[in-house]
Amino acid sequence: ALKKVFAEHKDIQKLAEKFILLNLVYETTDKNLSPDGQYVPRILFIDPSLTVRADITGRYSNRLYAYEPSDISLLYSNMQKALKLLKTEL
Repeated sequence: ALKKVFAEHKDIQKLAEKFILLNLVYETTDKNLSPDGQYVPRILFIDPSLTVRADITGRYSNRLYAYEPSDISLLYSNMQKALKLLKTEL
């Protein structure tokens, strides 16, 4: 599924070195990590102030932070966007 596509995407793997990635095995009760509900998988971009970036989302209106294997190019684009925003906002 997404994990396999993520792991095989060389450009994403290169970009991933610039992020702190957290893979939760068990669902968290922290509401900050599930701003629009609890579902798996979800990918949140969190800035240095520990705020979830609501402006960087997937393509689903009912699961804002969900990505499917077919969304890998959107995920890559969102990773680039997150890095660009980080540089311009600091």
